[in-house]
Amino acid sequence: MKALLTSSGIKNRSIRDALEGLLGKPIAESHALFIPTAIYPFPGGPGMAWRALSGAGSSPLADLGWKSLGVLELSVLPSIEEAAWVPTVRDADALLVWGGDPLFLAGWMRRSGLTGLLPSLRPEAVYVGVSAGSIAATTTFVETYTEPPHGDERPVSSQEVVFGTPDGDVDRLLVTGRGAGLVDFAVIPHLEHPDHPDASLANAEKWAAHIPAPTYAIDDESAVKVVDGAVEVVSEGQWKLFQP
Repeated sequence: MKALLTSSGIKNRSIRDALEGLLGKPIAESHALFIPTAIYPFPGGPGMAWRALSGAGSSPLADLGWKSLGVLELSVLPSIEEAAWVPTVRDADALLVWGGDPLFLAGWMRRSGLTGLLPSLRPEAVYVGVSAGSIAATTTFVETYTEPPHGDERPVSSQEVVFGTPDGDVDRLLVTGRGAGLVDFAVIPHLEHPDHPDASLANAEKWAAHIPAPTYAIDDESAVKVVDGAVEVVSEGQWKLFQP
């Protein structure tokens, strides 16, 4: 399976061209499944999921003009027969994995069976991640939380850290999580974005120091493309590779 890991969707022509190159055909001839699961732990998550699906949000993905688009909600999959959903996933040209909470998403990817299914999907199929959807595709990732994560999505490890932001120091819990292992590097999205003040270049370097793999910090105009293990950054913005 190929991958296109973005910070904020298909934001520019370079990333769109990369997506169609991976698909091997126009988006208008491709069938996609949209996975909104990661957004639900956030206040207003259902509304944000609708905006993402309707194209009312700021991160283009579901509204690109797909030939067909379905919704795959991971949290319901353990309660239904695999025969009802696995063939649909196998037939999809693209899995569009939305942003939100990467620890929550990675947990449901495992519990739903999607993580185990990914390696057996068609080589020409494309995993398209946005923010948490990109983070959760990796083997090991880090994310910051203001409070310890609750429920079944327990991190591999966590530690108290303080990161500087334009508004002053903010206490954060730096959590290390286990992703789907689709790629062997990590991703830090929203580099230097004003709405994500802790994702500064200096903080990204600190986060990357806790990841035992190459780590790509990318802004919203950048994406990481993966074909047969070969990695290429597609960018009209800013990005940086941190080596372990």
